[in-house]
Amino acid sequence: MQAETGTQQERVMGRAFTVRLDPYGRPTAGTVRLSCSAAACADQRFPSAAEGRQAAVEHVKLHVARIRTAGGPRAHAYCACLAGRCAWHVPDPDASAGRHGGTPAVMSAVRCGGAVVLAVYADRTGRLWRLAETCARCAAATAGCRVLASAVPAARTASTEAAMVSGKPGQAGEHPGGTVERKVVAAFSDRATAPATEPPSPAAAQTVPGARAASPAGASRRSKRWGKIAQRIVPYDLEPEVLRTELIELGDAFRDLQKRTEPDHALLAELQERKARAFDLWADVTGDTNLRQEARRARQAAETSRETHRNRTGQVTASTDGATEVAVERLLTRQQAACARTILDHVTAHAPHHDPQVHLAVLMLTLRTARTGTGNVTGQDFTGWLAGDTERVLDQLIAADWLHLPGTVTEALDSRPESPTLVTVPSLLPRDPYPFTFGKSTRPKLSGWAQKTIGDRKLRKKKTDAATRLLALYTAAHTRSDGHLGHPEAGGIPLDTAAAFCALPMEEISEHAGQLVAADWLTEADTADGLLHGRLAERVWPLGGLL
Repeated sequence: MQAETGTQQERVMGRAFTVRLDPYGRPTAGTVRLSCSAAACADQRFPSAAEGRQAAVEHVKLHVARIRTAGGPRAHAYCACLAGRCAWHVPDPDASAGRHGGTPAVMSAVRCGGAVVLAVYADRTGRLWRLAETCARCAAATAGCRVLASAVPAARTASTEAAMVSGKPGQAGEHPGGTVERKVVAAFSDRATAPATEPPSPAAAQTVPGARAASPAGASRRSKRWGKIAQRIVPYDLEPEVLRTELIELGDAFRDLQKRTEPDHALLAELQERKARAFDLWADVTGDTNLRQEARRARQAAETSRETHRNRTGQVTASTDGATEVAVERLLTRQQAACARTILDHVTAHAPHHDPQVHLAVLMLTLRTARTGTGNVTGQDFTGWLAGDTERVLDQLIAADWLHLPGTVTEALDSRPESPTLVTVPSLLPRDPYPFTFGKSTRPKLSGWAQKTIGDRKLRKKKTDAATRLLALYTAAHTRSDGHLGHPEAGGIPLDTAAAFCALPMEEISEHAGQLVAADWLTEADTADGLLHGRLAERVWPLGGLL
């Protein structure tokens, strides 16, 4: 017999490392012990579970780096999961038998297969981490398992492929020099393959089907990435390939977003939109209604994320000429603007006198005293709101028992910022039910918005009266994102509601709207069909309250 020159690589047990985090010492101390199944790794102790978990993750990363430095997972390794009868993903048969009558159940056969992979598992409680060389099937069957790398199978030689096809030793099994070459056969991770010491006989070659020279499908399957999204493993055979790639990339993007220290709601909304489109296509391909429901939930989550982004930043996209869009940083969020409109309606309904200056004073004092019924006001505030009629308006409010002052009106007008007057509005003292539901952080924002609006530089320069400033504030509170007045369905602001808030006859709204156009508050104004039509000037868009 000729001397043999090649040997088959011997199968070895897959590497497995188990990192545990256990309580140590007194239960109330909170100390934990970090242990690793590797003999060379000594136990470590940490004062808290959080520090222990961080150290455990770093320890697992250290083992991963060492395996990758050594060449990654070994293609000839025996599945470490199967070595333990696949207990990592198959229920304990004895425990199952105890639940079903006490007779031990026979564990169903588990067939391993696929390439050898390096997989990591972490339990939900953050107490156990397992890093192992397993087969692809066991990794996919283990919940919470993530594949880090796949072994590259050994390539077959051309002579071996020819021998497997023809089975004639004279053609491929025997070299010209008479040396017999050992055949390389496919190796599965769940069992060792007996080496072929002799070339096959011609009779055996005729009865055994010849192997294909190449396996394009298997090669493409091994080269595909492993991915997971929304607690679902993306199937290896999912078609079209562009859908599978999109799902894997989305899963990675969501996980990267979760690692950030600060939330990015704009990016989250974009990812949710992409997820909705991808899951819709996935549902079309597979016919799974659960995927369709997941897509619907993703769209709802995208809308919620966009709304949260708008509320946090106050930035809303607006169109200047129907084509060009600009980002406007609003002073109020959409929700805060709704609270402002609630206050305007409250002033219309509860102002003690039908007078523009009284309505203006009631509005500003309501914003100062909302939620508690009391607030600090200086003499400069009063004169800034009401100009020369301050004493008359305050006397009317006090006479109507709508406002209480700790002293006289003259003392209130003389008060300075270092010693403001504590005013009380009895109707806004805490009671149940309360007319307003916004929180304590919203009230100063609403008060500041109203102060900026009625104190606009160009409105003061034009010496506009209280009615015009009230109309300016009412138009700002009833605008859309593009600056137009009123709801899109109505196309404008009803004249009767605007006149009631400003304490004006309906026919006088047109005159005051013209003053707003002259002050560059509105770009245009029209009172046809019982509606005030117009658009806020671009300079005051930040003061607009979104409908």
